Amino acid sequence: MNNALQAIADKVEAGTRLTPEEGLFLYQHGELGFLGRLANGVRERKNGQYTYFNRNFHIEPTNVCVFSCAFCSYSRMYKNKEDGWEMTKEQMLDIVRSYDGKPVTEAHIVGGVHPKMDLDFFCDLIASIKAHRPDLHVKAFTAVELDYMFRKAKVSIAEGMKKLIDSGLGSLPGGGAEIFAPEIRTKICADKATGDLWLEIHETAHKQGIHSNATMLYGHIEAYADRIDHMLQLRNLQDRTGGFNTFIPLKFRNKGNDMSHVSESTVIEDLRNYAVSRIFLDNFNHIKAYWPMIGRNTAQMSLAFGVDDVDGTIDDTTKIYTMAGSEEQAPAMSTEELVKLILQAGRVPVERDTLYNVIEEFAKQ
Repeated sequence: MNNALQAIADKVEAGTRLTPEEGLFLYQHGELGFLGRLANGVRERKNGQYTYFNRNFHIEPTNVCVFSCAFCSYSRMYKNKEDGWEMTKEQMLDIVRSYDGKPVTEAHIVGGVHPKMDLDFFCDLIASIKAHRPDLHVKAFTAVELDYMFRKAKVSIAEGMKKLIDSGLGSLPGGGAEIFAPEIRTKICADKATGDLWLEIHETAHKQGIHSNATMLYGHIEAYADRIDHMLQLRNLQDRTGGFNTFIPLKFRNKGNDMSHVSESTVIEDLRNYAVSRIFLDNFNHIKAYWPMIGRNTAQMSLAFGVDDVDGTIDDTTKIYTMAGSEEQAPAMSTEELVKLILQAGRVPVERDTLYNVIEEFAKQ
């Protein structure tokens, strides 16, 4: 091992924060086994052997969208709605009702940006969900969806967030972050909310008392320096608010979009990215592998590279990544399957709620 890597390892093991330059050096020069050892050390220091999951389901109100992101395989343009869907409030409530009597804890609501689905529509939807099932945590809307809602309603971010929270919104998912670097964002999603606006919306949510997740779309045209810059901005915001629950690296998929010529990252690169994320984001308690996107096998391997969360049961209610050619077609895992996956990796499965309160710990076998 060269001296620079040893110096970084010493800092990580001492719990000392890495500089952006050191984070970049890990991407450029750290071998997979070395990164895995460091990341696992951080993971076990923060979470021991625990690996978290939750019982959740997704509602995707529409895949009709006013934006045209080059990497997106999911959305259909508003003016050309072939293969598009638009759900009514009652159809979405029917999904919620289908889980009556089942021990789900979270409804995850994200979709395209539809001009007819406005702030009042979604406030009414959330209030109706909470009226039907008050204990259900509603995690909903990317910053991109929120930006459009607020601008259309002619309200400030703070006013719009307050209205949603008063209606029962519990937290924000992390989507829409992509890569913050403006020159990359211009090439892959030029017409939607900027990275600065994404950060402002999440900071406003944190200041109003709700938590959120953070994501990063990786493995396309970005450089390692862009990933570090992205994570640095998240780390800085977390320093200010402490409002992020978890960080979720999202793997770029090249099926059915305008970037099909870009090769996807290898599994080795996926694992390296999880490891560097865990090492660099010292003030994030959790790193999540979204198993419907990367597949069960890679998700299981990631538990040795800094990951301590594998998302949830999903229950075959998401189309976002299956439409992009993810490893899992019609993704669903029962609680028993998730527990088995985690146990096979030598970890302790823990069912959590959205905010990482422990619901049940499963005995290590």
